[in-house]
Amino acid sequence: MNKAKHIAIIMDGNGRWAEAQGKKRVKGHEEGAKVVKAITTYCSSIAEIERLTLYAFSTENWKRPRLEVEFLMKLLDTYLQKELPVYLQNNVRFEAIGDIQGFSKKLQKTIKTVEEKTAHCDGLTQSLALNYGSQDEILRAMNRLKNSQEDITLEMMSKELDCKHDVDLLIRTGGDHRLSNFLLWQSAYAELFFTDILWPDFTPKELEKIIKKFTKVERRFGGLK
Repeated sequence: MNKAKHIAIIMDGNGRWAEAQGKKRVKGHEEGAKVVKAITTYCSSIAEIERLTLYAFSTENWKRPRLEVEFLMKLLDTYLQKELPVYLQNNVRFEAIGDIQGFSKKLQKTIKTVEEKTAHCDGLTQSLALNYGSQDEILRAMNRLKNSQEDITLEMMSKELDCKHDVDLLIRTGGDHRLSNFLLWQSAYAELFFTDILWPDFTPKELEKIIKKFTKVERRFGGLK
């Protein structure tokens, strides 16, 4: 039986959820933040789940309207500060992947503070992909390795990436069927699950259903069995 040690989720559909209810898009992001908490808490209660990586803000998201981007930055800062006690209570270690240098000094400080204060937690690791794009991640890794005096190996490359752990199960909510520049290297042999459910409507029960389906998939990794 497969174990979903590392689950990655593309949290899509916040804006569409809000628009469908006649609300501003930012209301969808607020609701989506509540789901992040619920899903993280659920995963922290399942011993076999070691890592949960969530696509929170991509390198392409800067193209969105300025006011929406500003709201997302404030929401992220507020979320992390409010969730710190929850992380500690559930023994969850927080880490950010991506180029956080693109954020304000205040937000960078909040991110680093939460990382430091949860560094001792040895339960679930929750990674938020922030100002993250897989192509950018790979390019930054290659630039760090380009002066190596030896041939670059898969192991060397993996160690230089922001996320150093292969994905077992990758889920995208919202109905689209694409990876959108998310964990391309790490998802080389991930099992992909797509759902039409918009992220604000996604629940731990839905995640549980997907995990059960995942456990029954035959994973061959290029071999016959």
